[in-house]
Amino acid sequence: MENHILLNIYKYIIEKGDMGICVVDTNGKLLIYNKKMRELEGVSEAEFEERRALEIIDFENEKSDIYKVLSSETPLLNVKKTFWNKKNQEVTYISNIYPLHYEGALVGAVEFARDITQLEYMMYQPLRRYGAPLTFDIITAVSDVMRDVIEKAKIVALSRMPVVLIGESGTGIDMIAEGIHHDLKTQNDMFIALICRRDEETILKQFEKYIAGKETITFYAERIEYLSIAAQEKIVELFNNYPHHRHMLIASVGKDPIDLIQEKALSRNLYRLFSGITIYVPPLRERKEDIMPFIDDYFQRHRDNYGSSIQGLSEEVKDIFLKYDWHGNLKELEVLLDEISSLLTNETAIDFHMLPTHFKWKIQHIHDNGVEDNVDLFIIKDPNDIRPLDAYMKEVEEYYISKALDFHQGNITKTAVALGIRRQSLQYRVKNFKLNKKSENIDS
Repeated sequence: MENHILLNIYKYIIEKGDMGICVVDTNGKLLIYNKKMRELEGVSEAEFEERRALEIIDFENEKSDIYKVLSSETPLLNVKKTFWNKKNQEVTYISNIYPLHYEGALVGAVEFARDITQLEYMMYQPLRRYGAPLTFDIITAVSDVMRDVIEKAKIVALSRMPVVLIGESGTGIDMIAEGIHHDLKTQNDMFIALICRRDEETILKQFEKYIAGKETITFYAERIEYLSIAAQEKIVELFNNYPHHRHMLIASVGKDPIDLIQEKALSRNLYRLFSGITIYVPPLRERKEDIMPFIDDYFQRHRDNYGSSIQGLSEEVKDIFLKYDWHGNLKELEVLLDEISSLLTNETAIDFHMLPTHFKWKIQHIHDNGVEDNVDLFIIKDPNDIRPLDAYMKEVEEYYISKALDFHQGNITKTAVALGIRRQSLQYRVKNFKLNKKSENIDS
């Protein structure tokens, strides 16, 4: 095939692909900036034409990822970015940035950006809203500790005291916050959830907008310690400038607020503003008696909504679920059930072979520590176990490296020698595994 035909094919693939691509030369001049990248950054066609001749790299700004790659000639992999683009849209993508060499000399850098905005939204959104106002009666909790949490939350609603909810992400703190709102003796006009891990300028504008309005608001500031201290002090100032006795103040933090204050992650003044009372919401691993009621409730809704025949878990899967620690808490459990349920046909119980491969890797230690391992995870025994080859191989590689690290007590040098790879190569792989887990983590 002639070169000019191949060139046109390459141009077509670059422009039509669903991966954002940006290429610059060593001076920062823009060489390629495809349609997907323009969409991610909210750049119009007119703006794109103007930027063709401009340098997009600020060489004084050493925080620029492309600058780092051009300077070090070392790839940056799995860099996660969340920002508000030029069209005022919140966008999250993961990018890989590589140096470009020609005949041994550096000629530029290329960035490949994978859009994960919708995935990020799914992972960080609260637990399902059940299609109805989320009251305390809807929350599925049978453990004594969660019953105590709900009783304290009802006292908060009755007294309208500001409250700080303490606990890991995914535990259902957002459900407790909304339950308080719906249980207020005198109902507020609105429930406003502010996700503080996102753009703080927008968060502050939302605070100011709603505080100055006439409506009575229940403010729920989720993971307020993610805001900078300056932004937290600004919130205190806003509440001091406006009468706020009519508003309901709820905030959540990921751990003991006293520790956060000592670490300078939480403003003492902001803590005083919100902390009429504090309520600790324990992680799922500390209240495993809530697991099966949650699952039963989930499958009841699945039968009601989709007419499915699913009744529950097999004894083997139930045993695994009760022994697994659920680091992502109820949200991790819910996302896993969503993934399993999407493949249901006429099954009445979830069997081991129906569990996703990535979850099987996670629970491998459970098999190693007493549960009979009657399924070899390296052998495909069922069509449902088949996954895309690249995804499967990445999981095999991660599992193999993690086992090698365990055998060498986490020593990178010894593990690299055992695996026959360079120490730096092993460090890159371990770092990439951790970044991938963060991007998929329910946590947050």
